Amino acid sequence: MDATLTVTLLIVAGALIFDFINGFHDTANAIATSVSTKALKPRHAIILAAVMNFLGAMTFTGVAQTITKDIVDPFKLENGSIIILAALIAAIFWNLLTWYFGIPSSSSHAIIGSIAGAVIAAAGFGALNYKGFTKILEGLLISPVIAFIIGFLVYTIFKIMFKNLPLAQSNNGFRRIQIVTAALQAYTHGTNDAQKAMGIITMALIANNMQTSADIPTWVQVACAIAMGLGTSIGGWKIIKTVGGKIMKIRPVNGVAADLTSAFIIFGATSIHLPVSTTHVISSSILGVGTSHRVKGVKWGTAKNMVITWIITMPISALLAGIVYYILNFFF
Repeated sequence: MDATLTVTLLIVAGALIFDFINGFHDTANAIATSVSTKALKPRHAIILAAVMNFLGAMTFTGVAQTITKDIVDPFKLENGSIIILAALIAAIFWNLLTWYFGIPSSSSHAIIGSIAGAVIAAAGFGALNYKGFTKILEGLLISPVIAFIIGFLVYTIFKIMFKNLPLAQSNNGFRRIQIVTAALQAYTHGTNDAQKAMGIITMALIANNMQTSADIPTWVQVACAIAMGLGTSIGGWKIIKTVGGKIMKIRPVNGVAADLTSAFIIFGATSIHLPVSTTHVISSSILGVGTSHRVKGVKWGTAKNMVITWIITMPISALLAGIVYYILNFFF
């Protein structure tokens, strides 16, 4: 078999594995609040999230095109197959490592950092598309801050609107609403996160002269949507435990406020073709809601560990991808 075709097939397989892992790694965030408040049974929440993730992944491709062309120009990428394969291996390794320890790390940071690291190792810093890369970094950095602020404001409004509602009635009502908000959040997750693997596969097709545009092929979209849905169906119990209980004790009204906030921000990013970290957005929304509810009720130790992981994910992924790239060069 031709070496180029072999590496391309490895990239497609690696991208689908990354998407599958993303399904149980990041989607856990989308359903964590509804599971922790018992609005949904875990099995029902996972099935709901899997279906909505699939539908979300099949709806949009703008973020995928951003991944394809904004980090590096795939039409000018030399040795592109090895670069992309190295990035996937590094991102998958980091995702599995953080999942094992139950840390809600960002798959978006991992794959974007890995692509950048592999490109730098192969062709130097000048090979990066700085305009597009900077735009992506800005979105990744700003979106959690916005999520925290909006989460704080949304819950503040909820406190004013529902202050006279009996606690039992409030909990029952918001548990029903959480079914809808969990579905909405899982859908928006699919519209953004599943597209990253689509963009990687398309980048590889272009780099190997198998495609002449940044348009996402239908088979790529369907394959990634299925991989994301299957990954979601496995469930990410360790991540659910962290996000659903170790940041703050979540009541149904807290969950609704956090779900609405994060779904709004993620879908807003998708609509302008900007990849964001659903992990960061959802966790920051919960932190904002928790701060509005009761500052001392937030487990800031957990929050601190999460923020540290967020900060180190991109540079570590970049370094890992650079190392993997040099190793792969001995074999290809």
